[in-house]
Amino acid sequence: MKITEFSTLFFSEKTKNRRSLLIGLLSIFVSLPIVFSSLTYADNGFQHWINEFKKIALANNISSSTFDIAFKTINTIDEEVLKRAAYQPEFVDMPWEYFDNRVHDDAIVEGKQQAKKWEQWLPKIEKRFGVNRNFLLAIWSMESNYGKVLTNKDVMRDTIRSLATLAYADPKRKKYAHAQLIAAMKILQSGEIHRSQLVGSWAGALGHTQFIPSSYLIYAIDMDGSGRSDIWNSIPDSLATAANLLHMNGWQSNLTWGIEVKLPNNKKLPENWLSFEEWKELGVQHVYGKPFPSLSEQAILKFPDGPKGPAFLVTKNFFVIKRYNNADRYAFAVGLLADRIAGHPKLFQDWNRPFKPITFQERIELQSRLAKLGDYEGEIDGKIGTASKKAIKAFQLRHGLETNGYPSYETLSHIRKKYP
Repeated sequence: MKITEFSTLFFSEKTKNRRSLLIGLLSIFVSLPIVFSSLTYADNGFQHWINEFKKIALANNISSSTFDIAFKTINTIDEEVLKRAAYQPEFVDMPWEYFDNRVHDDAIVEGKQQAKKWEQWLPKIEKRFGVNRNFLLAIWSMESNYGKVLTNKDVMRDTIRSLATLAYADPKRKKYAHAQLIAAMKILQSGEIHRSQLVGSWAGALGHTQFIPSSYLIYAIDMDGSGRSDIWNSIPDSLATAANLLHMNGWQSNLTWGIEVKLPNNKKLPENWLSFEEWKELGVQHVYGKPFPSLSEQAILKFPDGPKGPAFLVTKNFFVIKRYNNADRYAFAVGLLADRIAGHPKLFQDWNRPFKPITFQERIELQSRLAKLGDYEGEIDGKIGTASKKAIKAFQLRHGLETNGYPSYETLSHIRKKYP
């Protein structure tokens, strides 16, 4: 779960201990504006900042012993966190890059496999929260690659150190990081987790479904009855917690998230909300000729890849997904991946990419071939990131191809011919 606006909805099924956590969390937002002014994020060094922040923690009902446990091994900032904070793919990658790396064959196949594996729990979660399993599986894939990221030491960071780094050295995220540090220590103080388990993303997100600490305190669910909400080890708890977030933010179980549509030629269409019936009257159609859902439901037109890419009518559920990550691309990826896991066809119109694309398996082949040639040293995972693009450019440059870094059919064909 990424940095988003905090929900104003609070929910708990825990005991007084959980309620006290929520009350404590609320106190953060009351006290922070007063205390922030006394902090300078870099004037006297990181250790001075830690000493000053301890005063804030104690004022927000964090015990001295909890603080000392949390910060015991924290002596320096994490420079890698600052690098990652400067790059967020939802806002940097080209649309085709972003979606190719998230809505692909492996994610779809594994989503279906996980649906079978957790068949005992998914119907219970659906019944309790009214959220279709495919959206929960898609979120799990998006957030931690079905848990695989949690064992990747190159990705996982110490949560306290990450948040302290952002609070100390990233003015844009200082307020966010202060609040999340307090929330993380409240989780630690409650006994829900051992200090060694407080690891997560560069932004402090935790567990299989990557909840920021404050959202964990609000939405965490003990689905498997273990006595605590363990989003680090329990898949039922993780998926139920994600379902609870969507449910508490207004998810409608009988409503689609969005539909790819064909637009009438040369007709300017409204930018506001209209019912599906009104869109139909304007000549907007489902790309596969299917009828729209309940014609009285409202939808709005969106173009995630500009006017030359696919067009969608999205509903209120699309914006509920954005409570998980406040980026249109993220919500589109979750919706599209959920549809594919459910067995729906791929996009009718491809993304507006400037090259002939290759399949996910061919991208794995491309990476493997580049690795054998010594151009690529990254993971062979079919995801085209900075290292892959750099390797592609190096090969293209050596062989007189257009040096664009695109994982194109032209480049793969050239490698196949040159190095059969």
